[in-house]
Amino acid sequence: MKILLTGGGGRLGTELRALLPGIVAPTSAEMNITDAAQVLDVARREQPDLIVHAAAYTNVGGAEKDRDACWNANVVGTRTMAAAANHVNAKLIHISTDYVFSGETGDYREDDTPGPVVNYYSLTKLVAEEAARVARDHLIIRTSFRPREFVHPVAFSDVFTSQDYVDVLAPQIAQGIMHAREIPYELLHIVTERKSVFELALRRKPNVKEGIRAQASVTLPGDVSLNTERWRKLRETLG
Repeated sequence: MKILLTGGGGRLGTELRALLPGIVAPTSAEMNITDAAQVLDVARREQPDLIVHAAAYTNVGGAEKDRDACWNANVVGTRTMAAAANHVNAKLIHISTDYVFSGETGDYREDDTPGPVVNYYSLTKLVAEEAARVARDHLIIRTSFRPREFVHPVAFSDVFTSQDYVDVLAPQIAQGIMHAREIPYELLHIVTERKSVFELALRRKPNVKEGIRAQASVTLPGDVSLNTERWRKLRETLG
């Protein structure tokens, strides 16, 4: 099975390249995801079975200031990859986020209605999910990950999440990719258990200071934890 990966130099992409030997991961110069002609040329040449779309604009604060860049990367780029997937009859695996939810209740299931979004980054990722659905054969994976180390001096104890460190989640995402043809769903949550961001930070940065989300420079959802029952049951059968 041949896999074409976008965002191969990013946080998740770097992990996936190590976990999935033989994956084809062009640089952004070799395949600009917003350049439809260039993307199509690469897809025609490689003829992948799967296109894993992990490239994205992920700076939540930066998105408020540079909306064009965020929209182009997250929405236009996803439209382009979906069209390419259809052209070469590949399955599109689109990497999405827990931020498509409002964060009012937490424990969100795949079938729960997303929104209303709380910031511009969230808006673009929600629209990107709809763009991904243009691919005739697709799997949207909602996840949330941080670098291998917690880089911030402060972590919020009143923001709840199912996110984890990228080296924890990447092997599970790689498993989902490898078994994508066997997965009978179009939407899947791959994260870990619910915890506060402060609790998560303490696991790898014991001296991190506790803060609250009112201190953040951008509006953050309060509880975007995702329900993983569907994925846990699938893993028992996938091997």
